Amino acid sequence: MHVIFIDADACPVKPETYRVADRYKLRVAVVANCALHVPSRPLVELIVREGFGAADDYIAEACGPGDVVITVDIPLAARALDKGARVLGHKGHPFTEDDIGSALATRELMETLRQTGERTGGPAPMNDRDRSRFLAKLDELANAVLRGHPRA
Repeated sequence: MHVIFIDADACPVKPETYRVADRYKLRVAVVANCALHVPSRPLVELIVREGFGAADDYIAEACGPGDVVITVDIPLAARALDKGARVLGHKGHPFTEDDIGSALATRELMETLRQTGERTGGPAPMNDRDRSRFLAKLDELANAVLRGHPRA
């Protein structure tokens, strides 16, 4: 069965993910570093992996072709893509094999700047347009996965 893995710590689109998963009867694995509330539904499972990087490691090991990973963690996105999963960020922007290299490079550059004391700012807050884009893209990915289409 296809699975939607949610990198759940600080994920703002869990309710939207549950809605799409319900529509398509897809299993959802909510993976977090600590216990949190998830809906009491047969296809939703909370998986707690304590420790730094443990939740990411679980997702990277468990995902595969036909699965969708919801995360903004760029190294996790790269690992999931390597396993054949599709990856979607919280604001509805997919990570692909074509752009993951530049995303990793940008992340490394920003980390270097922060370590030198440079103020780099953070991501813009979520808005209604981001949620709408996320819902549309997740719906598109769910359809593609269920139809057995290869990654685009």
